[in-house]
Amino acid sequence: MTIAAAPSLLTVSTVRVDEADALLDLLPDGQGALAWVQDGEGLVGWGESARFTLRGPNRFAEAQAWWDALVGRASVQDEVELPGTGLVAFGSFAFDPSRGSSVLVVPQVVVGHRGGTWWRTTIGLPVQEQGRTPLRAPSSVVFSDGEITSAQWMTTVAQGVARIRAGDLEKVVLARALDARADEPVDLRWPLRRLAEDYPGCWAFAVDGLLGATPEMLVRLQDGVATSRVLAGTLRRTGDVNEDSRRGAALGRSIKDVEEHGYGVRSVVDALALHCAEVEVPAAPFVLELHNVMHLATDVRGVVADGATSLQLLASLHPSAAVCGSPTEVALEVIREIEGLARGRYAGPVGWLDARGDGEWGIALRCAEVDPQDPRRLRLFAGCGIVAGSQPLHELAESNAKLIPMRDALQS
Repeated sequence: MTIAAAPSLLTVSTVRVDEADALLDLLPDGQGALAWVQDGEGLVGWGESARFTLRGPNRFAEAQAWWDALVGRASVQDEVELPGTGLVAFGSFAFDPSRGSSVLVVPQVVVGHRGGTWWRTTIGLPVQEQGRTPLRAPSSVVFSDGEITSAQWMTTVAQGVARIRAGDLEKVVLARALDARADEPVDLRWPLRRLAEDYPGCWAFAVDGLLGATPEMLVRLQDGVATSRVLAGTLRRTGDVNEDSRRGAALGRSIKDVEEHGYGVRSVVDALALHCAEVEVPAAPFVLELHNVMHLATDVRGVVADGATSLQLLASLHPSAAVCGSPTEVALEVIREIEGLARGRYAGPVGWLDARGDGEWGIALRCAEVDPQDPRRLRLFAGCGIVAGSQPLHELAESNAKLIPMRDALQS
């Protein structure tokens, strides 16, 4: 693990400010951008007061211990006292603790907007105001297959189906990657803006070079109430309102998709039940309509009874069946065996937490990760839930639909 130098005492000040430009327009440049924005509300940050990078199976507990120590040596003045004010860290965790690093970043400046209230938080030493550099569109972006080709990925899907039909497991989520290369370093503000504009119902995020727009809230913890949105079951939209309505109704009746969705809901309910006296689950999922696809969705809610923080809830919730499979331990081993992909932080938790332990953590989906050695290169990710009735060609089409948001966001 790596702990960046931080002052022995962090001075934190949150003040109300007048209504500002759109949050993402406040970022001074695209390098080091931090963001968590949905429908114009959320948080953006820049600069770095402290950083914690870690690996291994105890990453959530170690992150909690580091955060507790940092909070304990912070002097905070907060005149707003809303979720996301005061001391805040943005975070992104590896999907598989054995195959990637995780990070918490405490910025120097955070600007937030919630319910008509705007605020600005400064953390650490006084920050010299920066003028915003001109926004640059990506130039000449070329896409190519990642570690495996489309044909090879369909073979992998077939292997997953065979394992399921043999009784090894019930569901496995298999991912693929697409490489993107631009002529110049990508200004991350450009794709973030595009994602926020095209997918206002999703959470546009950026943490340490990972950016995307996720429709899936793994957990939001606020005032002792934990909520989670489970997505599983996907159809591509046609653009025809009547046809999409018909297809959406059919999605809700699809045995294959309802089965896949049920595994995801069950895994979240079981995880929250470890911390909540009672967990509320709607009788049936609803159809969530996004710009390019439709999903079966269920919102799960519970009142936390054991005082767990958002990081402690993550330790129980991740990985859920929606991004791994069922049973989880078996699905994770199958992914390691047949997927052939270094996921990194794709499909891991991404979001923020505050000094109270509250926070919002989505699943890093519909996303890309900048190559730390070459800011002109990015890897785009998409995954599909595989069950006994899955067909490789259909799953390839679904994965292509899930790659559209990031592909479009990288176009001029």
